[in-house]
Amino acid sequence: MKRKHLSMLLSLMLAVLLLACAPKAPAVPTAADGEVFVFPENETDYAALRTPGSQEAAYTYKTFFLPAQDNGVQPYVGDTMPYYEDGTYYIYYLKEGGDSYNHSIYLTTTKDFVTYTEKDDVVLEASRSGGQDGWIGTGSVVKVKDVYYFFYTGHAFSDSYEFKEKILVAKGTSLTSFEKIAGWEIIPPSELGQKNDFRDPQAYYDEATDTITLTVTASQSNKARILKFTLSGDLSTVNYDGIIFTDPTGAFWNLECSDTFRIGNKYYLTYSGQDDTLWYAVADAPYGPYGEAVRLDAKLFYAAKHVDNGTDAYMVGWARRSESVSSTQDVTGWAGNLAVQKLIQNADGTLALAPVDAVKAQYTARRQLLVDDMKVELNTGSAYGYADLCTAYESFLLTGSIRFEKNGTFGFAFDYNGRADKYKFITFDPKAGTISLQFNEGSTPITETAVQLESGKDYAFTYIQEGSIGILYLDGLAALTVRVYGVSGRPVRLFAENNSVTVSDLRLYTR
Repeated sequence: MKRKHLSMLLSLMLAVLLLACAPKAPAVPTAADGEVFVFPENETDYAALRTPGSQEAAYTYKTFFLPAQDNGVQPYVGDTMPYYEDGTYYIYYLKEGGDSYNHSIYLTTTKDFVTYTEKDDVVLEASRSGGQDGWIGTGSVVKVKDVYYFFYTGHAFSDSYEFKEKILVAKGTSLTSFEKIAGWEIIPPSELGQKNDFRDPQAYYDEATDTITLTVTASQSNKARILKFTLSGDLSTVNYDGIIFTDPTGAFWNLECSDTFRIGNKYYLTYSGQDDTLWYAVADAPYGPYGEAVRLDAKLFYAAKHVDNGTDAYMVGWARRSESVSSTQDVTGWAGNLAVQKLIQNADGTLALAPVDAVKAQYTARRQLLVDDMKVELNTGSAYGYADLCTAYESFLLTGSIRFEKNGTFGFAFDYNGRADKYKFITFDPKAGTISLQFNEGSTPITETAVQLESGKDYAFTYIQEGSIGILYLDGLAALTVRVYGVSGRPVRLFAENNSVTVSDLRLYTR
C-alpha cells in the first residue's frame, strides 16, 4: 500500500475512534406514551421549605384567588355572590380580615376563572357607627331595567336591636358602586316565631311581570327553612309567599347561601347546611316541590352559589382553611380561598362537579412521575402499603384511571413530614360508600362525600392542586375539596389496605 493511502486510512480510523469515544448528547426524557417531559427552570424548591407556614407564605395563588395582603395581614374570601354580565364574572364576597370592617363586601372580576382582577375599594361597607348593618351578611345582585339592586343581610351590631337580621338593599347604576337605600327593609314574618335568623337574600328578576323573586334562609320551630318573597320591580311592594323548602335532615339551624336555577328542563335548589356541606335538590317546576336533597361536595367547599354565562354553569364558593396551618387535627376556619367548579347535569337530572375547562387547560407542561411507567399496582394485606406516584408541585394536575378488586380502603397519601403516621389521605372506602380527607395516616377524619364504587371497574379521576388546596374529581360521580398544608415538594403515593389497586394511564402536568 502506498504511504499516502496508508496515511489516509489511519486518519479515517482515528476519526471513527474519536467519534465513537465522544460523549453522546443525553436522550430527551420521554413518557411511556412518547410525550416529552418538561423540566422548568427557577421552580421554587418546596422541599427546602420544611414547615407548612413557610410553604403557605411562598405560594402564589391564581386559580384559588386570595385578596392581596393589607399591611402584612392576609385577608380571606368569605361567602361569595357571583353575577355575570357581558363576558365578565363579578364575584362579590364577604372579606374576612385586612382592611375589611365586619365582613364588608368586596369584589374581584374574571373572564375565565383563571385570571382575577381585584377591586381595592369596598363595595358595601358595614356601618362603622353601628346600627342594623353593623355587620354585613351575604346577599345578591340583580339588574332591573337600567338599575342594579344589591340585596344583603343587615346583621345588627348588638343584641339590643329587636331584629338581629333584616334584609336590606343598595342601589347602583354600575356593578362597582352602590348606595344603601335608607329605610327600606324586609323583616322576618311573624309566623316564623323568631327574630334572629333571617338572611342570605337571593334575587331573580322577571322582565315580563316586572317582579323580583327573593329567596331567604330562616328558621322556624327549630327547623331550617327557605322562604320566598315577591317584590315589585320598583321595590314599593313586598309580598311573603311562604316556605318553599324545609331541611329534610333536621340537622341544621340554617340552610345558608341558597340559590335556585334551571338547567335544561329541571329546576335546582342549592344550599350549604350550616357548618356542613353543599347540598342540592331537584324539582320539575320553579321553587318546588323538591325531591330528596343530596350532597354535592364535602365540608371544605362552602357557601357556593350558581352562576352561568348562558352556556355553562358554575358553583362559586370558598375553600375552607385552618386557623393554624400546622394543625393535623382539623380544618375549621371561616373563609379561605375562592374556589370555582363547573356544574355538570347528568342524563338522569342529577348534578356533578367538574374542573373548569380553562383551569384544566393551564396545565400543559408534562412532568416526570416517580415511577418509570404510567401504571402502578399495589397489593396489600391488613397493613397499609404504599407506592410512589409523583411529586406535589406548587400547582399540578394529576389524571389517570383507578381500579380496585376488594373492599379495603385505598387512595392517595400526601407526605407531610416524612413520617407515615402523619400522612394526609384522600381515602376511597367502597364499604362505606365515601371519599374522604383524613389526617394522621387515616386516623383523623376531616370531611367526606358520598359515592358508590364497584370493584373491578375503572374510574377516571382528575386531581388539581394549587398551594395547599386540592380538588379530586371522580369524573361524573363525585368531587372532594381538600386542604393539605405542608405537602409541597414531597411525594404523593398510592396507598391501600386489604385491597388490590391499579392506577393506569397516569399523567402529571404543571403550568
